[in-house]
Amino acid sequence: MEYKNHTLAAIVSDRHQAAAVFEKYHLDFCCKGKRTLQDACAEKNIPVEPILEELQQVFEPGSGVEDQLLATMSVSQLSDYIVLKHHIYVKHAMPVIYEHLNRVAAKHGDRFSYMQQVFNLFSTLQTELDAHMQKEEMVLFPRIKEVEKALEQKNNQPALNTGYINSPIHMMETEHEEAGELLAQIRRLTNDYTPPADACATFRISLAELKSFEEDLHRHIHLENNLLFPRIVKMMQ
Repeated sequence: MEYKNHTLAAIVSDRHQAAAVFEKYHLDFCCKGKRTLQDACAEKNIPVEPILEELQQVFEPGSGVEDQLLATMSVSQLSDYIVLKHHIYVKHAMPVIYEHLNRVAAKHGDRFSYMQQVFNLFSTLQTELDAHMQKEEMVLFPRIKEVEKALEQKNNQPALNTGYINSPIHMMETEHEEAGELLAQIRRLTNDYTPPADACATFRISLAELKSFEEDLHRHIHLENNLLFPRIVKMMQ
């Protein structure tokens, strides 16, 4: 019951298994993770008690090991973890999903016109995420490592100006919201990634891939918005 008054971000940070439960009820724990569980449920007009029960079921002994490890990482290590676990996944998954959606839109777009919209939205998302990750890997993450090193050495370099970190962080958070909204539109168009009864294999696979992609992106954004960014900002303060 104590989780009722915790923020969604704090719950997922404590136990990453909560993400699957929140995904089920469409509770945004990444871009809107600063709301309490109770407030988020009230906003969706759903009862909080069943969600608390499901959280209890997924919180098995030892399930918080990965989250404890993340909590002990330096901001440099966490940046590298995000690149290795999430950026690489996104870079490999997007071309595959793009090809599958292109095929579905071309073959079944006449019967299921919304799939052409889905393809267009994902094409936009792919372009934006490619540029977004490049900015993180080439600009923000190197700056985070530079600042951490300067702070460790107690070296008051000009790089410690707050805008040096805060400006790109603000840009990344804005782009996170845009990416989340594009996927939310795709989810609505596909009725929560539900394939038609007579859908072909590629149709079904593409929707399953999209569902997994959105779940990974939510976890990805959560690690940045609610762990990495607040930690480096706090360090600079």
